[in-house]
Amino acid sequence: MKTTSQNIDCKANSSPRAVTDSEQGFTLVEVAAAMLILLISLLGVTAVFAYAVSFNAGNSNRARALVILQQEVENLRSAKFTPSTTDVLLAGGTHATKVVITPDGGSFNINLTVDDDPFTPGVQINTAKSIKEITATVTLNRPTAGWQTSVPSIIVLRRVRGN
Repeated sequence: MKTTSQNIDCKANSSPRAVTDSEQGFTLVEVAAAMLILLISLLGVTAVFAYAVSFNAGNSNRARALVILQQEVENLRSAKFTPSTTDVLLAGGTHATKVVITPDGGSFNINLTVDDDPFTPGVQINTAKSIKEITATVTLNRPTAGWQTSVPSIIVLRRVRGN
């Protein structure tokens, strides 16, 4: 009988223990402040990702412009410039703007300027000269201006009359 009374006493004494100040948890104000700090940091990370996507798109456009510029340089190098023949592509002056559409839908403008006398300021047209300075400029054809369209790809090369 003695054991039974002790069990009853133990059950009667099992009241919830007192909660101290260090065990109360977070208040509503602390949780709201933590969520606000987390939200601000996530917005900052989102802005960085948006900038990275835009920056990578600009790099992609510049890389495509350089590919188009390289193709144009190969065309200019293959054009005939001999004492008897000069291709129309190498005629002096500013040529009409060509528009190149890439397979992914990008549109680029190519401007050519052929100077028959590169040692005189300005663009000279003189078919008797044996040297030409050719400036090729490739720009992204986009209706809105931005940092991606503001810097064109430019190359300046010289051709000497060959045999």
